[in-house]
Amino acid sequence: MAASCANSLTSYKVQAASANFPSFTLPPYSSIPTKDFKISTSSYSSRRFSSGRSSKSLTTQAFFFSKQKPKEYSRPSKVQEMCVYEINEQDRGSPVYLKLSPKKENSLGDLGPFTNKLYSGNLQKRLGITAGLCVLIQHSPETGNDRFEAIYSMYFGDYGHISIQGAYVLHQDTILAVTGGSGVFEGVYGTVKLQQISLPFKFFYTFYLKGIEDLPAELMGKPVPPTAAVEPSAAAKAAEPHAAVCNFTD
Repeated sequence: MAASCANSLTSYKVQAASANFPSFTLPPYSSIPTKDFKISTSSYSSRRFSSGRSSKSLTTQAFFFSKQKPKEYSRPSKVQEMCVYEINEQDRGSPVYLKLSPKKENSLGDLGPFTNKLYSGNLQKRLGITAGLCVLIQHSPETGNDRFEAIYSMYFGDYGHISIQGAYVLHQDTILAVTGGSGVFEGVYGTVKLQQISLPFKFFYTFYLKGIEDLPAELMGKPVPPTAAVEPSAAAKAAEPHAAVCNFTD
């Protein structure tokens, strides 16, 4: 499995890199225009000092002004849509609610660390885990829609991770910011829509990612529409080699 994982990731990196470096061919030497130069020595003695300074100046100017500037790299602006499921299988002791106030009701500053399993949108691949923290910002006893500030990451094995930050509201869909990432997600930015299917067990995310090369196909499968009945495939749940990304985070 390790060899196939390495080959798969290396193939993706080569394809991504080759897209940024188009091939070119130098013209044959004979086709490069040349000119013959004749140097007059009649006034060399009288102008040797001034010509020396002048030639140095011209050489310096030629070096700095004739040197072609490197092409500036532009970040890809294409929006890539990627969907994933976060599922709490109640085997990680998550979430935990830590009260920092002596009040009986939920209060500002209460903490909710969490970690759940992560599956591809088509529920055929185990991707990794979520890991993060929610901080209570506003308690709403009338509606039950407590508002949190969420700061967390999603880990995708050898593919890297994505960092997320923004509002998390109980019993309500929200839009959060994608603040960065590593691996194939290095330089990423964008937004993610969080849909709560069944709190606190199932969540569906739709990412709108920019600033990165095309993502690997195994992360981009056609998503299963989110419902309370959705379940990962048996192979993905068991993290079998063909149903998990390379070195998925557990």
